[in-house]
Amino acid sequence: MRKHQCRTEHGVATAEWSRIVHATRGVEYMSVNDRTPVTVIGLGAMGSALAEAFLGAGHPTTVWNRSGEKAAPLVAKGARHALAVGEAVAASPLVVVCLTTYDATCAVLEPASAELAGRALVTLNTGTPEGARRMAGWARERGARFLDGAVKNVPPAVGAPDTLLYYGGDREVFDAYEATLRVLGGDTVHLGDEPDLAALYEQAVGGLLLPALLGFFQGAALVSARGLKADTLVRFTTKWLEMIASELPAIAAEIDSGDYTRPRATVGIFHQAVAHELQLGREADIDVSWHLPMYEMLERAIADGHRDHSVSALIETLRKPVPQA
Repeated sequence: MRKHQCRTEHGVATAEWSRIVHATRGVEYMSVNDRTPVTVIGLGAMGSALAEAFLGAGHPTTVWNRSGEKAAPLVAKGARHALAVGEAVAASPLVVVCLTTYDATCAVLEPASAELAGRALVTLNTGTPEGARRMAGWARERGARFLDGAVKNVPPAVGAPDTLLYYGGDREVFDAYEATLRVLGGDTVHLGDEPDLAALYEQAVGGLLLPALLGFFQGAALVSARGLKADTLVRFTTKWLEMIASELPAIAAEIDSGDYTRPRATVGIFHQAVAHELQLGREADIDVSWHLPMYEMLERAIADGHRDHSVSALIETLRKPVPQA
């Protein structure tokens, strides 16, 4: 293996770079600062933030990206740049991959299949639970131990004490590397041994994002049409989101019990607001058509007898999707 000069967190140059001892299986890795060596593959905004967090915590960090120039800022901070993906995988017992999809991850790692044997592979990308299960099978066939995870925040928040990451998959891998993974965010959770749990929760939680943002964009369009600034909404929107967050435990309890008969807000109340919202769109000359599927869902819920039930009863409508033509 080519030896590279790099700098530890204490500024000490070393040719052997953390005294990493390699073998194909059952390897022990030793670093000069007793921090687990880590490889990060994929250096987009999030991948680079992951690598920076590992470096900042003193972990010997190897990086690889298809476009090698993205490694330069990390090399300047002490990372080792592997020129081939197989070399990158072989450099560390823990390999963290942050690419766009599971298919992209498999395609990039395929040339390093032999080097994956015996290593812990952690994927932090977007996809469905089915994709995570396929990824787990692919990793298992190559002898890797697998964790799938999700970063529930933006790249600048990586490494913060309250940044949430959750993982599904091999519990032994999580236990072995929990301290290292916690470098990426202080709120680090193992959801269970099923490899698709992180993808499941990622999709379940992520469904909130675009509708919430569209709601803010609509509000911004409304006030800006009056010559007001969007930033005047931030304080009030934040308080509104806090109110919604405070209601979630009660809403979840209703869903888990299936009892919608003690409403704090009914389906009917939301349905009554439809006419006002449509009128508002006409008055302000803004497009509110993105609401229409939600209005249709309210109509279906009322037709199913939920007018006087809690708005939580809309989950029953979601569970009965309209048949596709």
